[in-house]
Amino acid sequence: MEYIAETIALGIDSLILATCIKQYYKNKNAMAMIQGAPYLEINKDLHEIVATHPENKLSYVSIRGSVKPLGNPILSNSNPTVSGVIQLLRIKEHVIKRSTAGFWTDSERIIQEVHNVMPFALEDKGIQIEICDPLAADVLDMDVISDNFRPTVPSVIDHIWSFFAGVRQRGVQSTEKMLRIGTTITGIGELVSGKDGHLKLQPPANGGPFYLTNMRVTSLIKKLDGSKKNYRILCIIFGSIALVLSGLIVRKYIKLKKEKEAAEKQRAQLELSRRERRRQIRDEDLDENQLCVVCKTNPKEMILIPCGHVCLCEDCSADITENCPICRTEINYKHVAYGI
Repeated sequence: MEYIAETIALGIDSLILATCIKQYYKNKNAMAMIQGAPYLEINKDLHEIVATHPENKLSYVSIRGSVKPLGNPILSNSNPTVSGVIQLLRIKEHVIKRSTAGFWTDSERIIQEVHNVMPFALEDKGIQIEICDPLAADVLDMDVISDNFRPTVPSVIDHIWSFFAGVRQRGVQSTEKMLRIGTTITGIGELVSGKDGHLKLQPPANGGPFYLTNMRVTSLIKKLDGSKKNYRILCIIFGSIALVLSGLIVRKYIKLKKEKEAAEKQRAQLELSRRERRRQIRDEDLDENQLCVVCKTNPKEMILIPCGHVCLCEDCSADITENCPICRTEINYKHVAYGI
C-alpha cells in the first residue's frame, strides 16, 4: 500500500510507453519494407515478371494506377453524379459528458457504419491489376463526398434532464466517403498471378502493411518517417517518466526498509533490556517445580488459556505460541500469573 500511487502511475506510463514503442517499430519496419519494395509499372511485361518468381508471386511491391470498377459502380447517396468502388457511410453522435471531477468534455460515438465495396482494379495502359480485400488495407485513402452536422435543439426538459444525467446532446454527424472512379492511387502489397491468369494485389502473407493511398511512395515514406520521429520523442518522454517513477519507488522502498530495520533493532534492544530487568528481580533460590519447564532457569510466570497451566517464564512464552508444553492444548492467549 505504501507504493500504490507510484505503482498505478508507473503502470499507466508503462502501457503508454509500450504502445509508443510498438508504433515506433511498426512505422520503422513499414518504412524498411516500402523502401525495399520494387516499384513496378503496370504494363504488358508485368505478367512475365511475376511468372519468373516462385509460385507466381512477388511478396512485396508497389504499383500505381487509376481506379477502374469491375462491374457497375456505386453511386453516391448525397451526390448522384459521383460514383466509386468503395463507399463508407458513417453516423456519429456528438455529446458533452460530465466527468467524475465535474468537468464537461466533448465525446462522440459511432451509431452506424456501413461499407459498400465492389470489385475494382488499378489500370494503366490497358493493363489491369485486381485489388483483393481493400478494407484490410492499413491505409485506405478516400474522398469526403459529404459531411453534414445536424445540431440538436434541446428543450427546457432536455436541459434539466441532461444536468442530472450528466450527458448533453450536441448533434448528429453524417459522413460519406468514397474511393472514386479514376482516382490515381498507389497500391503496396503482395502481387500474385491467380489461377484465372489475372494479376492481383492483396494483403501480404508475411504480415507486412498493405496500402491503398493517393500519395506517391516517397510522400508515404516521409509521412511514416515523421510519425516514427514523433513516436520516438514520445518513447523518450514516457521512458524518462518511467525511470523517474521507478527511482521514486526504489528510494521509498530503501527508506521504508531502513526504517523497518531501525524499528526492529530498537525493539530487540528493548526486549533485551526487559529480559535483563526481569532477570535482576527474579528469585534465584527456587524449587524445581517452580521453574519454567522449558529453560529450567527462570520462574514460572505465565498462565496459558484455556488449559490454565502455569509452566512458562515470560521469556520462553514469547517463542511458544501454538500448544501448551504440558497438555498440548492449543493456546488462545496468555496472561501474566502474579503471586506464584
